Amino acid sequence: MSRTSEGEMMCRKRARISELEVDRFECLPDDIVSVILAKLSFSADSPSDFVSALLTCTRLNRLGQQPAVLKEAGMNTVAVRAKNWSDSAERFLCACINAGSNEASYFLGMIRFYCMEDKVNGKQMIYKAAIEDHAPALYSLAIIKFNGSEGSKECRNIPTACALCALAADQGSADALRELGYCFQDGYGLRKSVVRGKNLLMQANALEAACAIRASPERLQLESKLSAIMSFKAAPGANPGLGRAYWTETGFQMGPREKHPANRFLLEWFENKTGRVGLGFCSDSICGRPETRENEFRKCAGCGDVKYCSRGCQAHDWKVRHKVECSTVPPFYLHQAVDGDQDQN
Repeated sequence: MSRTSEGEMMCRKRARISELEVDRFECLPDDIVSVILAKLSFSADSPSDFVSALLTCTRLNRLGQQPAVLKEAGMNTVAVRAKNWSDSAERFLCACINAGSNEASYFLGMIRFYCMEDKVNGKQMIYKAAIEDHAPALYSLAIIKFNGSEGSKECRNIPTACALCALAADQGSADALRELGYCFQDGYGLRKSVVRGKNLLMQANALEAACAIRASPERLQLESKLSAIMSFKAAPGANPGLGRAYWTETGFQMGPREKHPANRFLLEWFENKTGRVGLGFCSDSICGRPETRENEFRKCAGCGDVKYCSRGCQAHDWKVRHKVECSTVPPFYLHQAVDGDQDQN
C-alpha cells in the first residue's frame, strides 16, 4: 500500500471520529447541557473560565445565557477585576442578577455603592442578596448602618445594624458573631451583657479557626489537635477566604485571609484614585471599603494611626499586622495578645 493511500485512510478515519464526536454532543438534550453549564457557572475559578466555555460554539453560547444557568453564578464566576471593568462586564453581572444570582447582586451592589457612589441602587442590590440570606450582604448592610454610610452621621441605625448582624451570624458569619459580641459587651445598641458578649466572641474565634482548619494543607494533623471546634459549621460563602491554620513554636496560628472578590475590586479600584481629600480607607489590608464622609470610621484607641470600618476588620488586622505596629503595646506582651484583649475602637 502506498504512502498516499495510507494517508487518505488516516484522514478518512479521523473525519469519521470527528463526526461521531460531533454527533454525540449534538445528541445530548438541552436540559443535560444546561445542567452541566449551571455546574460550571457555580464552580468556575474566574469569569473568563465561564465565558470561554460559552464561546466554544453557538449552542453553548445560547444555553449558557439561560436564566437557569446564570442564576447559579458563583462567587468567582462574577468576580470581575477592576482593571477589566467595562460596559460588557456590567451587562454580564446585570444578566446574572436578573436571573436571580445573589453573588452577582452583592458584587455589583458593592461596586455601585462604594465605587460609583450610587448609594441608592447599590444598597438596593445588596439588600436584594441580603433578603435571600446571603451572609456577606447581611454583614455589609450592618456595616453601612453602623457607620451611617448612606449619608450623614444621623443616618446611623445601631439597633437595625445589630439585627442584621444577628441574621448574618445565623448564616455562619464569624465577623458578624464578633460584632455582636462587642455590642453586647459594650451595651452598644443592645442591652449590656458581658457574659453573652464573651460567649459570642469565643464562638467567633472557634468558627474562624474551624474554617481555617478546613482550608489547611495540614488538616488531619490540625483536626486531631482541635477536633472540638470542628462542630462549628458555616453556610457556603459566609466566611470566604478565612486563610489557613498552622502550628508554630508559639502554638496555633492562622494566616491572613484571602480577599473576597468584592473587597479585592474595591482595593484595585481605589489603588490609584485621587481627589478623596479628607477621606480615608479601612486599614485592614483585605477590606478596601472607603469612607463616604470625613471621620466615618473609628480610629485605633491605642495609636490613632489606623481606622477600621468594623470590629471584624479591626480584629483581623490586629492578628495579622497591627499588634506588632501599635505604639501602645509593649513588645514583651505581644506573644500574649489575643483577640478581644484590646478594645481599639
